Amino acid sequence: MTHFPGRPINIPESEKDSGVKHYGFAQKAETNIMSDNYYDWKEYVCGLGAAFINISVTFPINKLIFRQMLHGVGVSNAAGQLSSEGFYYLYRGMLPPLCQKSLSLSIMFGVYEECRRPLENAGVSHYLSKTIAAMVAGTVEASLMPFERVQTLLQHQHYHTHFRNTFDAFKVLGFSYGIKEYYRGLVPILLRNGPSNVFFFFLRDEAKLHLPHYDSWWGQASQQFVSGALIGAFISTVFYPLNVVKVHVQSTIGGEFQSCMSALNELYKTRGLRDMYKGVHMNYTRAFISWGVINAAYEFLKKCLA
Repeated sequence: MTHFPGRPINIPESEKDSGVKHYGFAQKAETNIMSDNYYDWKEYVCGLGAAFINISVTFPINKLIFRQMLHGVGVSNAAGQLSSEGFYYLYRGMLPPLCQKSLSLSIMFGVYEECRRPLENAGVSHYLSKTIAAMVAGTVEASLMPFERVQTLLQHQHYHTHFRNTFDAFKVLGFSYGIKEYYRGLVPILLRNGPSNVFFFFLRDEAKLHLPHYDSWWGQASQQFVSGALIGAFISTVFYPLNVVKVHVQSTIGGEFQSCMSALNELYKTRGLRDMYKGVHMNYTRAFISWGVINAAYEFLKKCLA
């Protein structure tokens, strides 16, 4: 959201040497600092809540897409795999994305605003400050990638008998393979997070400026859902190949770390460009629903906390 620095306060000449102390100005400045801190707190909480709502709704779709990414198969084949495994395994691996996405969105919105507003107040141009803040938020989000790493392994049918649950997967990876194993696939995540955040915040703010405004809560919620859904579907499609590379790299445990370019070349040679986009239809459908829910829930929670 756009933030404009306050107007400069000019003290009249008659008051400069009058001995009058401007307590009102000091009090107002202190109030602004407190409200800014409160605003930052709201950003973190709203991101957390929006992510929790979203993951609870979209996890089964996400798991279906994961199987298509991993094996390069169609929807019916991936759905058949999940159906044969039963309902017990359908929500297996939900805890890592629930924790990761909740913290990730909290960081995404909170860190973005904490970086952007001081930059704009310091005189940095509006668009540059948004770009820097979005890239910083995306980089900080990458610190949560151990959750993505464990989620990948828990959703892979090859590892159903290797790990009992999320905590067991974290323990085995850490103790048996070392901390470094948590960060296998870091480069594609960094290449995805920062630029995708830049796209999201730019497009979201432009949508707010140019789309019509509605007075009814239903009209506002619908607009927030649709704009978030379209932006999310577009971004997820643009960055889909990086997610395929990430899944490919993270589907193995131990051994030499494969570089991002090496994995991309291998996938291109074995699958071809068309099969690298297997699952993209389900992916943008999931992203449409997911980011629509996130955007609408985020704005709703902000109003509740206002």
